[in-house]
Amino acid sequence: MKRFSDSSAEFVPACERVFGARPRLLDGARAVLVDDVKLALEAGERELWVIRTRGPLEHRIGMVEVTGDIEQALAEAKKLLRG
Repeated sequence: MKRFSDSSAEFVPACERVFGARPRLLDGARAVLVDDVKLALEAGERELWVIRTRGPLEHRIGMVEVTGDIEQALAEAKKLLRG
């Protein structure tokens, strides 16, 4: 029996665990909004983009490579936000 690993399936619950707030879903669960920060999985779910939103404007703060554990990538994204 084959097993498939889908990091996007764990993305939303992992966001809630790491950031401590329930995220708002955007773009069919490949992007979420936590406060004024958009977290978006791109490039075949290998890149996690951290984007600050101010009304209609977006500023890409940085990108974290997803190498396996989505929760680890989210923790790194949280560090990016702290500066």
